[in-house]
Order: sequence, then C-alpha cells, then structure tokens
Amino acid sequence: MRYEGKLYRPPSEADAYILQATLGCSWNRCVYCDMYREKDFRVRDLDESLADVRAAGRRYGARVEKVFVADGDALVMPEDHWLALLSACREAFPRLRRVSCYAMARNVIEKGAGALTRLREAGLSLLYIGPESGDDVTLKRIAKGQDHAAHVEAARLARAAGVPLSVIFLLGAGGVERSDEHARASAQLATEMDPAFVSALTLTVVPETPLATLVGRGRFVLPEVPALLRELRTFVDLAAPTDAVFRTNHASNHLPLGGRLPTDRARILAVLDAALSGRIPLRPEAARGL
Repeated sequence: MRYEGKLYRPPSEADAYILQATLGCSWNRCVYCDMYREKDFRVRDLDESLADVRAAGRRYGARVEKVFVADGDALVMPEDHWLALLSACREAFPRLRRVSCYAMARNVIEKGAGALTRLREAGLSLLYIGPESGDDVTLKRIAKGQDHAAHVEAARLARAAGVPLSVIFLLGAGGVERSDEHARASAQLATEMDPAFVSALTLTVVPETPLATLVGRGRFVLPEVPALLRELRTFVDLAAPTDAVFRTNHASNHLPLGGRLPTDRARILAVLDAALSGRIPLRPEAARGL
C-alpha cells in the first residue's frame, strides 16, 4: 500500500483499512483546518488504488471488516472509480461489512440520489459529513463552503438513497461572539439532517492556519472551557434526531460522552451539569489533541 502525507480518519474507523484513493481535500479552504494544506488535491490513478486494495487483500484478507476511503472528501471521486473500488474491496476482504468516507454536502448533492443508491448497493455504507455548525453566519466565517440548507438537502438525498450519515459539529466554531447562536442552530441542523450518528469535536486553533491569523488580530476569540461545555449542553438539550448514536469521544473534547439522542438526553445533560459544577473532572489538557 502506498500512502502520501498524513492520514486522518474518524475515531470509529480506528480498526479500518485506510484506502487513500484521493489526495487532499477538493475544497481545502476551511479557516480552522490544516489537515490537507500541504497537498494539492487529486484523485489517485484508479489502477494504483486497485493495486493497493489487492495488496491489502493478500496481506490482511479476512482480517479486514471495515474500509475507510481517504482523504478529505473522497465521495467526490467519479462514480466509475467508486464502483470499481467497491467491487475490488468485496473481492479482497471476504468479511467486509462497512465502507465509509468523508464527504461534503456539495459532493452528496452533485452525486444525487440515483448515484448514491448505486454506490450504496455496491457497498458504500456510511458517509461522514462535518457541517461544523448550523449557523449560516458562522459557516460563512469559517469558509465552510455550504450553508445550513445545503446540508439539509444533502441529508435528504442520502436518506433517499439509504446511505446512513455520521454528522460532526465543532464546539467553539462560532467564537465567543456567536457561541449561543452556533449551539442552537447546530442543534436545529442535527434535527433536520436526522443522521444515524452525531458527534461533537472541540475547535483547536492550529498555528499557521487562517484562523490562527484571525486570533492573532483579535478577530476571533475561542470560548473558554465552561462556555464550550454550555454550548454542548445547549446542543444536547435541543437536538432532536429520530434516533442517533451520540459521541464526544474525540481527543479534542474536554468531556467524553456517549449515548443516544433523544433517548439518553436527560442522563447526558446530568453529566454535563455535574461537569459544569466541578463534580466530574475534565480530560487533562495534556491528554487532548487533534
């Protein structure tokens, strides 16, 4: 297998084989993100990717149950690439039960329900989408590239195709100025997108990103930890998906939580209230990371 640069994957894909079928991110403008800034986006040559799948099959074979297709928004690949790769994965990994990737709302909308259905039938079984916020002002400021309505439409198309979504929000993305608006609108977006999985990460100001420049100029202030926890509390209190697995287990978070929304809402809120009152310790700062 050949890998270029750093690789990133969601926490739930820690045990997945990573297939780097694209390099970088086709958008790559979000002000907070430095994951793919050193890469020029391209779709890898299909024959190279297929060769990697076959090599992984020879080496790992029946040990692989999950495949995560990297890099940043691999859904952008042409449909024929996807179908060839999904077929190769089924052949190489006889115990395969899940193939997933990062996606952007624009990619989902461009594919449409028809192509998404064909990909789901071929084995694509989960999309990770990071709106980061449901607040359009915040989305514009962080240069996300799509607004609240676009994410709702993307979720509608994915549901129509039967492709589950894992949706990611970013505590602190609204800064101090729009902390409450960000939390409330994100809860509304989680409700409207109605995903199978919802997670929250915490914004980290990474050096040499556009966000770090804004911080240095005093144009963005990251909320303090209690305010970040209050954002999370507002989100949990107001988000009403039909039945979603909820996690804050990413290393960036101060308080790992888990459960289902809305089923476990009261229990999660009680834990958050205990943390806000100092009765539950937070993750040590040295243990937090990207």
